[in-house]
Amino acid sequence: MIVIPAIDIRKGNSVRLKQGLVGNETIHSNDPFETARLWKSKGAARIHIVDLDAAIEGHSQNTPIIKRICSDLKIEVEVGGGLRDMEKIGEIFEAGASYAVLGTVILQKPQILKEAVEKYGASKIIAALDVKDDMVAVKGWKEISQISTDEFIASVQKHGIDQIIYTDISKDGMLVGPNFEGLKKLLNRNLRIIVSGGIKTIDDLIKVRENESGGAIGAIVGSAIYTKDFDLQKAIETFAPRRSQ
Repeated sequence: MIVIPAIDIRKGNSVRLKQGLVGNETIHSNDPFETARLWKSKGAARIHIVDLDAAIEGHSQNTPIIKRICSDLKIEVEVGGGLRDMEKIGEIFEAGASYAVLGTVILQKPQILKEAVEKYGASKIIAALDVKDDMVAVKGWKEISQISTDEFIASVQKHGIDQIIYTDISKDGMLVGPNFEGLKKLLNRNLRIIVSGGIKTIDDLIKVRENESGGAIGAIVGSAIYTKDFDLQKAIETFAPRRSQ
């Protein structure tokens, strides 16, 4: 199981939000690159980056930061936030991203999703399943759609995408543990699921790993790694993918 540290970038800073609300923002660093380098030094094999400006405002100046992280650190990077057309998707791949994380566009512009899969391959696309009360959130979590989790998954799988980041918005940034009941509904559906939102302790990661056989392959850790109560290096070493003898 892979443990993925998260970096949310807003106005050039590394920040954390609670439940995706800009009014609940904490700035942790004015240098996201140094934050990424720290997580790599702790053993991270992949970093999850969200461009909050792109997600919330629809435009961003953060691409050079993302490009530097990808090129200088030579680490797998998955990037999400505001990727709603082929130009923006192309920009993050040109910046060196390993994966594009798509959310809103999957529901509102399925033709863009189709083109992205045809151009880059389904294995390079990760679907962001962001939910509240089992309904999918869009536009940087500012709106709750009338699309259910099941409808979203059907749209994704139709295009051959099997890797999903599952986030319960009500848990995000709250350090109360993820929505394991919601996760159980996604298991055994030919999905590779990365759990996000609410991870606080290694015990939470143990519960995620217990669901590996059903499709849970990892967890994104955000707010917890910015506290003294979570040892990222220990977590990465503890949950590193098992190697066959």
